[in-house]
Amino acid sequence: MIAENTRPTHTEPTPKPCLPQEGWHVVHLFFKINRARWASIPQMEQEALRLRFVELVAAVRAHPSTQILLFSMVGPKSDFGVMLLTPDLHDADRFSKAVAASFGADVLDPVYSYLSMTELSEYTTTEQQFSQELETKEGLVAGSEAFEARLNEWRARMKKYNADRLYPNMPDWQVFCFYNMSKRRNVEQNWYASDYETRRKLMGGHAKTGRTWAGKVRQLITGSTGLDAAEWGVTLFAHDTFHIKGIVYEMRFDEVSAVYAEFGDFYIGIQLPVDALLDRLMLR
Repeated sequence: MIAENTRPTHTEPTPKPCLPQEGWHVVHLFFKINRARWASIPQMEQEALRLRFVELVAAVRAHPSTQILLFSMVGPKSDFGVMLLTPDLHDADRFSKAVAASFGADVLDPVYSYLSMTELSEYTTTEQQFSQELETKEGLVAGSEAFEARLNEWRARMKKYNADRLYPNMPDWQVFCFYNMSKRRNVEQNWYASDYETRRKLMGGHAKTGRTWAGKVRQLITGSTGLDAAEWGVTLFAHDTFHIKGIVYEMRFDEVSAVYAEFGDFYIGIQLPVDALLDRLMLR
């Protein structure tokens, strides 16, 4: 017999927050809907489950520094997609499990998930590098009024850029695309055997191509080395699928992609408000 004072309890103690040194956790979830299971649920219970889902989404969105985006997925790979951003790994876990169970047992069948984190690029220009460029390319004298003005402009721009990378405010643009990617380690194609300056130059050209799509495509690159199957997750938003196709096609001609990149499956969805999503998924 188990001693009374050693019996397990059903009340889980509040765990200590599991917060990263910087950035947020990002979870992508994709489900298929078990139509037969949903149809077997009485209508009154279905209504209660729909209400539970709506209240869950509202509660997650009210949670500090947390965002949840909802998608009707295009094609048979999945029906329903979720993108969740939140600092605490416990919250990422709790909210993910709550979404999976929101319509009752066995209604949402998971088909794919991906865990990553927002991060800064190691190839971002440093203040020292930018200062050298001001001197060598623009002919400005270090410490001069013109030099300091340009440097302060750069500092303000980089502060916003870094904040947007680590703590992004995701757009409500309707076209959504997610895929994972890694860098090759083949003979003569080993990204990690290349020296830093070569990698930085290649990534600089890649970023330059990406910037030509500003205003048409919003992208978030999240790191997943040690967290999931690939090394990065790529999330794209646009108003037009033509632009999603265009940026991915054009960037594949950059050497960094043409020589070194490996891509996972692409998941395309349409971002919808909760009520419209329930209608599109035929859950009411």
